[in-house]
Amino acid sequence: MSLSFASVAENSVPLFLVTPDTLEACLEGLPPAQAAWVRSQGFTAGAGAVCVLPGDGGIAGAIAGLGDEKARARGRFALGGIRVKLPKGLYHLVSELSGEALDEQLLGWLLAGYVFDAYAKASAPEAELVAPEGIDAARLEAIAAGEALTRDLINTPANDMGPAELEAAARDLAQSFGAEIDVTVGADLISANFPMIHAVGRASPRAPRLIDMRWGQEGPRLTLVGKGVCFDTGGLNIKPGASMGLMKKDMGGAATVLGLAMMIMALNLPLQLRVLVPAVENAVGGAAFRPQDILPSRKGLTVEINNTDAEGRLVLADALALADETPPDLLISMATLTGAARVAVGADLAPFFSTVQEDAAAISDASRSVADPLWQLPYWEPYESMIEPGVADLDNAPAGGMAGAITAALFLRRFVTETPRYMHFDIYGWNRAAAPARTKGGVGQGARAILAALPDLLKL
Repeated sequence: MSLSFASVAENSVPLFLVTPDTLEACLEGLPPAQAAWVRSQGFTAGAGAVCVLPGDGGIAGAIAGLGDEKARARGRFALGGIRVKLPKGLYHLVSELSGEALDEQLLGWLLAGYVFDAYAKASAPEAELVAPEGIDAARLEAIAAGEALTRDLINTPANDMGPAELEAAARDLAQSFGAEIDVTVGADLISANFPMIHAVGRASPRAPRLIDMRWGQEGPRLTLVGKGVCFDTGGLNIKPGASMGLMKKDMGGAATVLGLAMMIMALNLPLQLRVLVPAVENAVGGAAFRPQDILPSRKGLTVEINNTDAEGRLVLADALALADETPPDLLISMATLTGAARVAVGADLAPFFSTVQEDAAAISDASRSVADPLWQLPYWEPYESMIEPGVADLDNAPAGGMAGAITAALFLRRFVTETPRYMHFDIYGWNRAAAPARTKGGVGQGARAILAALPDLLKL
């Protein structure tokens, strides 16, 4: 992988980044022979289009298109798509872009260097770029590295990414940045009062666990909770094969908070970070929890199980209850939680919920500024009765199938009673088809927006 900028600028050639509106002005600044060459190739600066400029015995540079306004509104990271089309070489950027627009394209360049080659050979692009003057290259590289960690964790198949392996990844991350980590495993979850984490994971021979990582000694307190269901069969309410096919990604919430934690620690943000990951495998077996079981929770609330395939909210609930016992300044949960969220907004847009509207506004603004698409959904109070079954305090899977993302978020909110500022992200964590800077497979959602919003959210 190549997730950093070139360390030297000597002998670099120009990469002109243009739109249809700026193309002619760029051509007028080129030597006449090069301008004639570009015109002869029919280059119109369409999004991702590349024309290499010939030189004496090699290339003199390249000109690449961002597309028109419509194309730019519909896509992102065009420079990432351009990178994979460029011949091997060292380039420096010539562009009118600045600020957030430039950062987006440069991050796209870095993310285009990601490859997942743990099981088969994969070629990374060989084009390198000199970081333009005035940009925060270290920040962009830290974001790219955190995103790569998230992608690697999601892409790794469940036979090699169970609860123990997810713990090992968290321990490696903690060691890299001097964080403290504590893990509660197997039957110890019962004595430590994490009954729902244990119940969901007990049927698997791969012991369930709760991972608790802490970093930073000063500043506001941020707690991240990520769903770590390393594989989800659906339990006794077993999924059909087509629905089970992508369930290695059901730990995408855990992967995303670990990637975000890596960004925060690499940038040495002045805050106190805590990361909680309930890591389990929801398996089918004699010890599996059952439909109509009523489970106790760490919070003291009882939960009727009406679908064992709605297990993510159960493990998150115990972890959220723990987080709420020492209330942070901001609590965030992330999970590949509901199919209803995908029906509502599709795979590319992640819905989120917030108990404080000002926090939601900050996240929405950051989402747009860093091209990390999110959409707020409401904690709709009239739906609270839908998660109250009568025989227990809560129902983990209300009948009817309506407002599934909202009722899941309302369920989780019941376990956060002492922390005023709580946000929940219902992510998909998967790219169904390759796109600029985003290979097919695992992908982070929401982490970059959260990182960008943290200075406002926590007054850093």
